[in-house]
Order: sequence, then structure tokens, then C-alpha cells
Amino acid sequence: MYQDRIDKAKILLEALPYIQNFHGKTIVVKYGGSLMVDDQLKKSFAQDIVMLKYVGLNPVIVHGGGKEISKWMKRLGKDSVFVDGLRVTDAETMEITEMVLSGKVNSEVVSLINQAGGRAVGLSGRDANLFSAKKVRSKTNQDLGQVGDITSVDVRLLGTLCDNGYIPVISSVSEGQNGEGLNLNADHAAQEIAVALKVMKLILVTDVSGLMVEGKLVHSLGVEKAKALLTHPDVSGGMLPKLQGCVEAIEGGVEAAHMINGTVDHAVLLEMFTDRGIGTMIGR
Repeated sequence: MYQDRIDKAKILLEALPYIQNFHGKTIVVKYGGSLMVDDQLKKSFAQDIVMLKYVGLNPVIVHGGGKEISKWMKRLGKDSVFVDGLRVTDAETMEITEMVLSGKVNSEVVSLINQAGGRAVGLSGRDANLFSAKKVRSKTNQDLGQVGDITSVDVRLLGTLCDNGYIPVISSVSEGQNGEGLNLNADHAAQEIAVALKVMKLILVTDVSGLMVEGKLVHSLGVEKAKALLTHPDVSGGMLPKLQGCVEAIEGGVEAAHMINGTVDHAVLLEMFTDRGIGTMIGR
């Protein structure tokens, strides 16, 4: 008679030890991939983040928005040019990038979290000198324009916001040494914040199920095994820098790094609060 309710209670009880273990801890979630263009997935992601806050965690969100930038550049009659996977960013492209990331995308994520019952605050890497960065060139020494690499992170504002019940949402742009805007890789920005905060978990929300080796999903592995897989033929394309970033995060003091498929509804909660999870977890 009450089986459906009993089943729901069992699900809650499965989550209980995780809630107990995670209470009061900080996590960094990199928001990206197809999740950013699906309205229902956006809403479920926002609900997940609010749920994390209400059960006692401190989530910090970092986002990029490459697809959205490309869309707006096309609307404005400007072609996107990539070298070694990095967007060549002249002054006009940087202006579009900041408008899209710090304006449209950031405001939307903040609004969705607030609608779900949270208290989100939108930031860019420029705010309170959160990121300091320098210009970088391509692997073949080509000029990429206003593309940057993070040199230092100041997370004092993030600590203040989290301690006072707010959820920081950060766009991956920074200020350069001469005050110019710089376009950052969002995965790397999330990694650097996670290391600076010494968080419990770094979660990369992607379009793939996780680390696939020989046709099978690797659910969990230690950092030494992860390092060994960096030269595996199955680890290539976009997965290689993600795995490398996870390894560097662990070596920098993060307890665990996760890669999960954001196209799964409530992916963050499923990874955090169920015994098996849905993606790949790399631990110490």
C-alpha cells in the first residue's frame, strides 16, 4: 500500500551518509556542455545546486559558454577562429565574450538558482581580483589575442559569500596585467578555484558519461592510475585536458574530482548522493 513511499524513503536513506560526510564542505562545479542549451536541464541543475546548499554544502559555480559566444558572433557577422582548440580573441571578440559570459550566461544561471530557492551572486574573474592572468600564445607560438592563463587566485570574497549563505556563480574571464580583458578556459578556471579553496570535490559537468577506457566507463580510480592513463590511446581529444586537470586538482589538494554527463537529469545529485554515481571519480 505504501511501497512507493517506502521506496522514496530508501532513496533518502541512501543519501544520508553522504549528507553527513559532506556537511559544511565546499565543492566547485563547472557548468558547461549541452546542459547550457537545454531549458529543462538548466532548471534541474539549478535545483541540484540549491539542494546542495540546503543540506549544508557550499557550492561554487564556474562557467564558460563557448557555444553561446559562437552563436552571438555569428549573429554579429563575425567568424570564430580557433587555434589548438583555443578561440582567437581580438578586442571585438573579447567584448562579445564578456557580454555573453558575464552578461547573458551568468545572469541566466543566477536567475535560475534564485528561482529554485537559492541566493546566487554573479561574479566575473575581474571582481575583487578573483583571477589574475597573463596572455598566452598557442602551442605553435601563434598570437591568440586576448586569451589568458591564470597566474593567481584570490578567493577571499568567495569564502565571505559562502559563509553568509550565498552561492557564487563565476564567469571565466579575467583582467590582464594592463587592465585588458582576457578569455579563460572554464575548466582550468574551475580547477584553479578548487585548488585555491582546497575543496572536497571538483565536479566537471560535460557532454560525456566520464572516462571511457576500452569501451567501458571507469567509475572510480586513484590519481596514480589516472596519471598512467594520460598516455592511453583511448584518452584523447577533449578528454585528455579534462583528465589532466583533474589530476592537477588532486595533486593541488582537492580531495576528489568528478567528470559527469550533464545531459542526465539531476546529474549532480546522482553523482554526489548515490552509492554508484553516474560518472568518473578520481581520488587520492
